[in-house]
Amino acid sequence: MKKNKADLILHPVRLKIILTVMRQQRATALQLNELLPEVPQATLYRHINKLTEANLLAIVEQYQVRGVIEKVYALSDEGAHLTQADLEEATKDDHMRYFTTFVSSLMNDFSQYLEQPDINLERDRVGYRQLALYLSDDELDEVMAPFREAVMKAMQNSPAQGRRRRNLSFVIIPEADTISEGE
Repeated sequence: MKKNKADLILHPVRLKIILTVMRQQRATALQLNELLPEVPQATLYRHINKLTEANLLAIVEQYQVRGVIEKVYALSDEGAHLTQADLEEATKDDHMRYFTTFVSSLMNDFSQYLEQPDINLERDRVGYRQLALYLSDDELDEVMAPFREAVMKAMQNSPAQGRRRRNLSFVIIPEADTISEGE
């Protein structure tokens, strides 16, 4: 059975690999093994190969180390992003599984943040909240447009002194029983 892109990305081990490569920008299998000690080495290599075969990871450099070819991986230009086309064939159960993986990843990130010895949500600019807004589709697009533009610009930033990697996560869900047009 051929796996779709969402299934490839949202597998727990592959998602860890993708997020780690994303954080590091480039990594060898050995570096990934050190950064993901909870993943057995054989499992790690198997999933790196799957991601590479699916063109989600790209080999950006190779060099010889003691008779072995060491490969350096980065996210491919296609990247590990799901498009609307990638999700067209997904069932309701698939979407629930994908969303559960997404939420679990958020919980894991927040848990790791809380494990730090000196947390300060205000200083670290950590926040989470849910807002209920009454917006038409056009109004939602108007609200999101400048945000999308600012985020796209910020995504071009490279790691630098004074910059800290920050994860922004958004979920937009309309209520099931909202008033529709014409009512």
